[in-house]
Amino acid sequence: MNPLIVALDFESAERARELVEALGEWIPTYKVGLELYAAAGMPFVKELIGRGKDVFLDLKLYDIGETVKRTVAQLAASGVRFTTVHGSKAVMQAAVEGRGASKLQLLAVTVLTSFDRADLADLGYPCTVSELVELRVRKALEAGVDGIVCSPLEVAAVRAITGPQAVLVTPGVRSAGAAQGDQKRVATPAEALSSGADYLVIGRQITRAPDPAAEARRILAEIQR
Repeated sequence: MNPLIVALDFESAERARELVEALGEWIPTYKVGLELYAAAGMPFVKELIGRGKDVFLDLKLYDIGETVKRTVAQLAASGVRFTTVHGSKAVMQAAVEGRGASKLQLLAVTVLTSFDRADLADLGYPCTVSELVELRVRKALEAGVDGIVCSPLEVAAVRAITGPQAVLVTPGVRSAGAAQGDQKRVATPAEALSSGADYLVIGRQITRAPDPAAEARRILAEIQR
């Protein structure tokens, strides 16, 4: 299994399409986040699916239950493989109901990898990042979602709670020496996988490389070593 998910953080379908073509067979799964979704929407998502790619639609759904339920039902019918929902129990339960018997896999977002304890304090949370992650993971299991999005620094603790069945996806992954960007809780690809991650979301290290396909191959070789 190829654990890499490349983040298509672009402002247009044209630029995203160019990267997908450049990466070819090396990358089977792509993340479409808010920026690209706002620019190109479901037509581009369906284009990727039509090309045989798996889509991780990262919308972090957070709304009243009925809206989340109906939105997830639409995504389930589209052929999207993964989508993200906020780690609120009511939101997750609505998403599970909307997913029904489809193959769509729901991933609960715990704490953004750009957040640290100071950010949580600013939001009024009187706890550490790890404490909030643990609480949301347990709520996700109760709600019946398929997996968790968490930083690579928490993935071992999350795996200990979820057991082997949950799908664990880790953003905030960088090879040693790669720019950290706006992420605060990061680890290398090998570290994240050895800690229990199933998939690694990598963006700028690949998308801004002079040769994206060569960089993807290099990361895969790094993991295998």
